[in-house]
Amino acid sequence: MNSPSTAEVRNKVREMKPWVRRFGRFGFVAKGLVYVMVGVLAALAAFGPKGDTTGTSGALQSIAAMPFGEIALWFIGIGLIGYILWEFIIAIKDPENEGTDPKGLVKRTGYFISGLIYANLAYGAIKLASNTGSAGGDNSEKAISAKLMEQPFGEWLVGIVGAIIIGYGVFELYSGAKEKFMSKFKTYEMDEKERKIAVVSGKIGLISRGIVLSMVGFFFIRTAYTNNPNESKGLGGALTELADQPFGQVMLAIVAIGLILYGIYQIIRGRFQHMNFG
Repeated sequence: MNSPSTAEVRNKVREMKPWVRRFGRFGFVAKGLVYVMVGVLAALAAFGPKGDTTGTSGALQSIAAMPFGEIALWFIGIGLIGYILWEFIIAIKDPENEGTDPKGLVKRTGYFISGLIYANLAYGAIKLASNTGSAGGDNSEKAISAKLMEQPFGEWLVGIVGAIIIGYGVFELYSGAKEKFMSKFKTYEMDEKERKIAVVSGKIGLISRGIVLSMVGFFFIRTAYTNNPNESKGLGGALTELADQPFGQVMLAIVAIGLILYGIYQIIRGRFQHMNFG
């Protein structure tokens, strides 16, 4: 008897576990909503005294204060679990065929680290939605750094994580600038307007997030150098640092708009991205 081909095995998996793909798409939408809120809050901080720069956890706290905020937080918290699941799948099972060369391993490790960070965010969203605690602030990066510092060769581990984050940020920036991300979309299902929105939101959004991620990675490396976990900063810290630079408000406004577009890009991914698992 002939063994089933790889294509047949994948088709069986696809028939058995369609919920994986659907849950992952739900996750992209939830992530997109969080980034839209982060961008809106950063824009308010840039254009006037109506807001303050914050990261993803701060965005959740702002959502909680809105009408029907608890319902939105349940949606986001459960949705982010789908996103986390998908990040771990592409890191471990490699359905996107990133491979095991250095470039592929960096990207897959980045997916895994992303899953860990968003697990903390999903937990915070569910705690807020159920009134059992706060989102915990933008301290997940500090917590990760402190935990790594406790391990043997902890400074090296933190430095490696920082380098991986920078590498992933540069990759996102390059992908946005060259519009490489469009190859991941089922463009044959998109009309002309949807393709234009995808191109603009993906291009500007990925460049903006790539810049911010590179800053976050730099803070991790600075943590390794100083042996001080407090030097680690997440998205909110990176935006605050940006705002403190010369012409910082202008740069913050540009990045804020970029993060809003990045959120829109994530929502589009939820609808049109190729997902070759489940």
